[in-house]
Amino acid sequence: MNYGFQKISNTMNKIPGILGIGIAFMISFSCSNKQKEQHEDQSTKQQEVTAKDILGNAAYQAICYEGYREKSRTIQPTVEQLKEDLKILSAMGIRIVRTYNVQFPHASNLLKAIRELKSADPDFEMYMMLGAWIDCKNAWTGLEPDHNIESEQNEGEIERAVALANQYPDIVKILAVGNEAMVKWAASYYVQPSVILKWVNHLQSLKASGKLSKELWITSSDDFASWGGGDASYHTEDLAKLIKAVDYISMHTYPYHNTHYNPDFWRVPAEEKQLAEIEKTDAAMLRAVAFAKSQYDAVSKYMKSLGVDKPIHIGETGWATVSDGFYGPEGSHATDEYKQGLYYKHMREWTNAAGISCFYFEAFDEVWKDAGNPNGSENHFGLFDVTGKAKYPMWELVDKGIFKGLTRGGNTITNTYDGDVKKLMNDVKAPPAK
Repeated sequence: MNYGFQKISNTMNKIPGILGIGIAFMISFSCSNKQKEQHEDQSTKQQEVTAKDILGNAAYQAICYEGYREKSRTIQPTVEQLKEDLKILSAMGIRIVRTYNVQFPHASNLLKAIRELKSADPDFEMYMMLGAWIDCKNAWTGLEPDHNIESEQNEGEIERAVALANQYPDIVKILAVGNEAMVKWAASYYVQPSVILKWVNHLQSLKASGKLSKELWITSSDDFASWGGGDASYHTEDLAKLIKAVDYISMHTYPYHNTHYNPDFWRVPAEEKQLAEIEKTDAAMLRAVAFAKSQYDAVSKYMKSLGVDKPIHIGETGWATVSDGFYGPEGSHATDEYKQGLYYKHMREWTNAAGISCFYFEAFDEVWKDAGNPNGSENHFGLFDVTGKAKYPMWELVDKGIFKGLTRGGNTITNTYDGDVKKLMNDVKAPPAK
């Protein structure tokens, strides 16, 4: 660009001033138009990207993200804090983030942060799976939950989600009705499949009438059992209708929790008891991924038994790094950063190769989830801790300088354990024997 203006400057010394000014104006106008067109081309390109394009596409890695840094969600992350996190996620290749509700300002602020980053840098690319939280009547009130009647707040939640999807159509590509809202162990709030079906049908009708983008994909994000991959008691007529109504199935799978509740796959079999401790651990993590695959296959089998063939993606799966409960050293021995690293690696390899999106849970630790118990496992599923330290799965990226110049809360991104594998391995225990 500078070279071009230098040439014009030299030419203008040899021609009348007015003509020179005219030529300079034309060149400047042309360059300005070209830059504007490039920006518009990039914006158009991103607007044209659809859920169909990004789901199952290894170039668009997905993650579950909420930017809460304090012990209460009443302290909302600022837009600048969200932008700080988004830059970290973008650097590691994440292009789709999943949120959970629109009851708090978090999701709308996150959308604002993404738009501001896109305006500042047309090459910045990030999309969203926007969640709308669904409850039963009396959920979280201290009264007995009525799982056959939905909460009065659900309608407003759906309306807010629709408004955001219409306000940010270039970013919101997926709308999820409920999070683990049908699984029976969510005893505080679960609803019947008929409730999820009602709202999915409502959103599909909005698409059909042009009140939502026809390219927006609608789903519900729930446990594998809720999608028919487990107990036959879930195989209801309403679930069958729901599977036919959604654009794809978003299922959750947690081998981590099953190391306590369903541990047969996890414990060291007799034929491996002579292996070294690290070999026992490595083998167990391969079994953990095989366990996740078996749950995925079970959902697929049930879906196809209904005569349906549509995409299934993983809306949630993850591995905690700290636990003083069922999964810690005195429990299943599942919890440490080494195992998290193997699980993350193996899951990404499988899902990328299979054309499955994996919304890994989760980006950063969230200490509000078990605020009264700092060592509770729910606080420690992040690939980064609250201060921005990168856990073992991210060490290689840190060492490559991927996060150079990025911070969280003013802290540069460095490795846990000072990057010392020997220190890390001191906290690693093989699973118990069968």
